[in-house]
Amino acid sequence: MRILQLIDSLDTGGAEMMAVNYANALHESIDFSGIIATRKEGALKDKIENLSHYEFLNRKKVVDIKAILRLRQYIKKHKINVIHAHGTSFFIAVLTKLVSPSVKIVWHDHSGARAVQSRSENRLLRYCSAFFYGSIVVNHSLEAWCSKYLITKKVFYLPNFTRFSALEQKSTVLKGEEGKRILCLANLRAPKNHQLIVNAAVLLGEKYPDWTFHFVGNDLNDAYSQELKKSIAQNSLTEKVYIYGLKQDTANCINQATIAVLSSTSEGLPVALLEYGLMKKAVVATTVGEIPLIVKNDISGKVVPSNETVLFAQAIEIFIENSDLRAQMGEALYEIVNRNHSQAAVINQYLNWLEKK
Repeated sequence: MRILQLIDSLDTGGAEMMAVNYANALHESIDFSGIIATRKEGALKDKIENLSHYEFLNRKKVVDIKAILRLRQYIKKHKINVIHAHGTSFFIAVLTKLVSPSVKIVWHDHSGARAVQSRSENRLLRYCSAFFYGSIVVNHSLEAWCSKYLITKKVFYLPNFTRFSALEQKSTVLKGEEGKRILCLANLRAPKNHQLIVNAAVLLGEKYPDWTFHFVGNDLNDAYSQELKKSIAQNSLTEKVYIYGLKQDTANCINQATIAVLSSTSEGLPVALLEYGLMKKAVVATTVGEIPLIVKNDISGKVVPSNETVLFAQAIEIFIENSDLRAQMGEALYEIVNRNHSQAAVINQYLNWLEKK
């Protein structure tokens, strides 16, 4: 089998990270595994383990004939059977199929927010889905949505998996006191709802002055970012809540944290959560997407409804006060992630699904 991962950018994000994960993992399992970024390169390029199978299309517009022809040439050169198109890259995949009809398109939907959208909000996706061989989704809500609205009915739920890059080099040193750091690994954008963590920091600050909060993720310095930084300053938290921007040594960052959190208002299956699990961290997260299926409350972590500041702060406080509980739940989360979201388990399901088609 010869499979190409297609992604619009290599900026750090969940869909982008999964495209790289699949490319790297499949390199060990099939005849050929490649990856193409269509519009933009980014930091995740450094995590591609076989750059000889990587290409950048430099797509400039919606219908870019040069980019389509370059993609077609790549498919022909490497005898690609399957284009695994992540997120919005489905469109150029479909345009390319019109000139390379034998290639099969598998679309991978990572957007948890789509589950509450209407068909009319996704007209282009629906029409393009007539050309899909099948669709992969990262949670059961998306599975129901795709089965209802897409023309293709070959929908397969496949959980995300994670793997730490063999190329990672330690470079980031988190501020604050060792053993008293709380980490959120998420890009600074609205669905990640960092403000909930800031609000919790306000509630916890007086009782636990030595504990610090750390935001690691892409910072576009946009309106969301500016409002967050303004809130941190207005609440006198500049020596308590730290923003680092994008970092490539994520395993190193997680390893320096004592508690890991996710505060999202919507999710599919966040890769950061799986990374927390592999590092055996005590986790506090919100009950969105597939998170409650992995972070089982009081078993493998703490989950609370989104935007519930008091409950979120209380859950963090429980972990602050009990190191044994942190270790216990971190171990339980590791077992769940290792059993259900390991590279081997997911890739085997993926290849079996493709081969059955």
